[in-house]
Amino acid sequence: MTLAHRMGQSANCVSRFAAGLLAALAASAALAAAPGAAHAEQAAPAPAAAPIPRAEGAGPPLWVVRDADSTVYLFGTVHVLRPGTAWGSDKVDAAFASASDIWVEVADQDDQAVVMPVIQQHGVDPSRPLSSILSTEEFAAFDKVAQANGASGAALDAYRPWLAAFMISMSGPTNAGYRSEAGVDKTLMDRARAQGKALHGFETADVQVRLIAGMSEEAQVAYLNNYVRNADGIVANLDATVAAWLKGDAAEAGRLNRINTRDIHQDIHRAALIDRNADWTKQIEAMMQGSGTAFVAVGAAHLMDQDSVIDMLTARGFKVERL
Repeated sequence: MTLAHRMGQSANCVSRFAAGLLAALAASAALAAAPGAAHAEQAAPAPAAAPIPRAEGAGPPLWVVRDADSTVYLFGTVHVLRPGTAWGSDKVDAAFASASDIWVEVADQDDQAVVMPVIQQHGVDPSRPLSSILSTEEFAAFDKVAQANGASGAALDAYRPWLAAFMISMSGPTNAGYRSEAGVDKTLMDRARAQGKALHGFETADVQVRLIAGMSEEAQVAYLNNYVRNADGIVANLDATVAAWLKGDAAEAGRLNRINTRDIHQDIHRAALIDRNADWTKQIEAMMQGSGTAFVAVGAAHLMDQDSVIDMLTARGFKVERL
């Protein structure tokens, strides 16, 4: 596989970051904007989206924040799924249908012309190759895992540690049948466009990548080494996360996310969740000061893990109800 092809795969992973639900920071994969950096897209009508297979039981959890003239629904997504995964529910359909505005992490996440230059700028540095950062033993272990996934340590040597970690974390799920086009975000964005709803992004691809790339090198190396050591368990972690999400088990989904974020290094938890969630909370608070109905669809870790958007909204005095 060519370097350009791998860069394209990485760009897609990063733009769908969502912090850990991909058994990597990519399971949920990308990062948080300053106030006012959000992007909005007035969706052009598109062909009608296919029905979403129905989940067993109540399905993934949905929350709502209301006041006299504003309603904001909060739905935690999984960015990559196996095609045909049954996650739909009447409550999500009804909430989505009632909303005039749909909010996602990044509205232009599928635009490679936007994402690729950002990845190139912040994810590749030939002047500081991985072989000069990792110990001899660490680089040898990385090379072994990279070769098992059709690459090599030498081919990825110019990658920054965070981007190399994304490559490692996503190869297993991709080989196991997980696809971003089957993920919740892509599905709901397609549905929003088909229904002519206004589509907004909380952040831009540039802001996302700057946050993860701005982590300390120590944290990035810890992140990479974690996926190298646990390469054989990445798919199992993602499978377990999806199963917990489908059952609506927020506590278990949060625990599984922390294995790949806070439990590795606090910088990862801050970059992936705390900073982003704080910014998104401010933007949701602004929505509540207006009127109308909005549907927010962001990586489930942002709603189910510690320091979640729900925690932050509650701390600001909002009543967040699980439906």
